[in-house]
Amino acid sequence: MWRWIKRLLLGALAAVAVLAAGAGVYLYSLDLGSQPPADPRSSVADLAFMRDAPAPTRGRILAVVSSAEHFPGTDKPAGFELTELSRAYYTFIANGYAVDIASPQGGSPPMRLDDEDMVEADHAFLNDAQARAKLAASLRLAEVDASHYAAVYFVGGKGAMFDFPGDTDIARIVRHVHGSGGVIGAVCHGPAALLDVSLDDGTPLLQGRSVTGFTNAEELFLMKDARQRFDALLEDALVQRGAQFVEGGLYLDNTVVDGRLVTGQNPWSTWSVAEAMVQALGHTPVAREATGEEQAVRVMEAYRRGGIDAALKARKSAPAAGKQLLLMHALVAAMQGRWGDAWHLQRLAHG
Repeated sequence: MWRWIKRLLLGALAAVAVLAAGAGVYLYSLDLGSQPPADPRSSVADLAFMRDAPAPTRGRILAVVSSAEHFPGTDKPAGFELTELSRAYYTFIANGYAVDIASPQGGSPPMRLDDEDMVEADHAFLNDAQARAKLAASLRLAEVDASHYAAVYFVGGKGAMFDFPGDTDIARIVRHVHGSGGVIGAVCHGPAALLDVSLDDGTPLLQGRSVTGFTNAEELFLMKDARQRFDALLEDALVQRGAQFVEGGLYLDNTVVDGRLVTGQNPWSTWSVAEAMVQALGHTPVAREATGEEQAVRVMEAYRRGGIDAALKARKSAPAAGKQLLLMHALVAAMQGRWGDAWHLQRLAHG
């Protein structure tokens, strides 16, 4: 997503050379090089929170990804988001669970990745032969025995909007796991899997439940014709099914827990969704140092809730907060005409 926004910024700067020069000087002053991108050679051994991972004795978790490669009838890419799989995958393993990967069609599902958004865990997944083998041979949902799983987690990505709703095997698996006292989790577009699920007594799973997912505002900011691209926007569809939709800040972490149902608003909610699922399963998640991306999101959440003074205080306790992410949010604010927010956010990026 941020690659697309950067292109808008570069286009605007190219159109106004003087501003571009000034922006170049400003960006240099931020010392973005002090926060280099994650090493693409990262391995599982580089993930500190994984070094003492226990044996997978607590049970199994099923991670479900989309098989829909394109928007129907077009060549527009869909698929699932790597970051929403990899971060949860290692969180579950670090907390004593084995993880299987499944998709509606089985086999190798269409993966979407953006190296602008990737952290160590994402690169580690790409370099993890065992994880890649599981993904390349994902289980076909029709062949999944739901009784093997303590939880099921639905990975987001645009593809989820097309092949998750109405899938009878998804409904079967969710109904069994939920009915057996297990945990249901989903992030970003992943909650689309829950739209047509009913419990054993016929009650819609979402009826009266507090949930979140990719919001209308987030969808429409990135895709102006989203209402034409999808049968319905996810937020609208969840509300239509009787859910109480809980909207957080634009592109900020927002995870909602309603008993054994855990949902996250967007990709930046992946870590907190996975850890909340572990808690819902009855365990305290292992300690993990927040990534620079997470620290930046927390600073921005402090700004949203308490203004610039609260954000500056949060910034002091988050020295590794990702400057690029703060700048991207400043750009989003400027593109929406929120000039005061844009000014404050770039100030926070400066440290």
